[in-house]
Amino acid sequence: LFTKLALFDRRHLDLRTPVSQAICRINSAVCTYFREYLISQDFVEIQTPKLLGGASEGGAEVFATDYFGQGAFLAQSPQLHKQICAACSGIERVFEIGPVFRAENSNTARHLCEFHGLDLEMAFKEHYHEVLDMFSDVFTYIFDKLNENLKAEINTVREYHGFEDLVYKAPDSCKNVSGTWSRTLRLTFEEAIKLLRAAGVTDEEQEDYDDLSTPVEKKLGAIVKEKYGVDFYFLDKFPLKPRPFYTMPCPENPKLSNSYDFFIRGQEILSGAQRVHVPDMLEKAIAAKDIPVESLRFYIDSFKAGAQPHGGGGIGLERVIMLFLGLPNIRNVTYFTRDPTRLSP
Repeated sequence: LFTKLALFDRRHLDLRTPVSQAICRINSAVCTYFREYLISQDFVEIQTPKLLGGASEGGAEVFATDYFGQGAFLAQSPQLHKQICAACSGIERVFEIGPVFRAENSNTARHLCEFHGLDLEMAFKEHYHEVLDMFSDVFTYIFDKLNENLKAEINTVREYHGFEDLVYKAPDSCKNVSGTWSRTLRLTFEEAIKLLRAAGVTDEEQEDYDDLSTPVEKKLGAIVKEKYGVDFYFLDKFPLKPRPFYTMPCPENPKLSNSYDFFIRGQEILSGAQRVHVPDMLEKAIAAKDIPVESLRFYIDSFKAGAQPHGGGGIGLERVIMLFLGLPNIRNVTYFTRDPTRLSP
C-alpha cells in the first residue's frame, strides 16, 4: 500500500479514487457557483498579469525571477490590477479566478506556495459594508448550491473522512448579521477580543491590536460555535498595523481599519478591506511600509484621474474546500501540491 506522501508522487493514481474524484467535482462546482453568482450581480470577469515588476502586497514573501534582464516577481495576488479595473476604469464590479504565489516557508496543514484565488473587487455607493454583504451572499449561494447539487460527492468524502455539515447561517435570534438574505454572523475585532478574554486568553497570548495567531483563531472559532452555533462568520474592523498598505484606516479610531476576515471552522479563508482611493494618502501609506514608492508609481497614478470608493477581498479556493469538508490537510484538495518541499509532479 502507498503512503499518502507516495500517492502525491503518483497523483495520477490517487486521482482515480472515489474520494479524490468527489473532491475534484466539488472544486469545480465552487468555481462555477462563484462565477455564476457574481455574473448575476453584474460583475465582469477579468484576467490580470502574474508577472509583476514589484511586489503586489509588499514584504519579502515573493518568488523573484529574471524578466529579460529586469527583476520581476510572481504575483502574490491580483490586488493592484483588480483595483485599477474596478475603481479607476469604470467597470466597478470585477472578479478573477487564478493562481496566487506565496514564497512562505510554511510547512503547515493549511498553507501552500501556489494556490488559487477567488478574488472580487467592487465600487460601493455609501458604505464598505456593501462589500461585506456581497461576500456574505456569494458564500451562502455557493454553500447552498453545493448542498443542493453535490450531495453524492459530499457523502463520498464523508465516508472516507467523517465530518459535520457546515453551519453557515446565523439563527434568526441573532442580531449581528450581514447579507441581504445570507445571515452571516458579523462580529467586530473588539468583540472577538472580549470573547477571548472572557474565555481566559491573556494579553501574552493575544494583544488587543495584534493580528490573530492560528491557535487564537481556532480558539475563537470554538467560542463562536458554542455561543452562536455557527461555523462561518467574519470579523470587521481589524487593527490597521498588520494590514497591507492599501487598507483604509477607520475614521473613528486610527488604530483600526475598515478591513475584515471571514472564517470557516475557526480558520481564515478570506481577507479583505475598503481600499485607499486617494493618491496622496496611498503614497504615504506605501512609504510608511518601507516599500519603494516608485515601484508602484503606475498604481498610484491610476487613482489621479479619479477613483471610486471601493473594496474587495481574496478567497483561498483550496482552503474553503478543505474546511467546508472538514478535511485535516489542504493537500487533500489540491490537484498537484506546491509547498516548500514539493515541486513535482
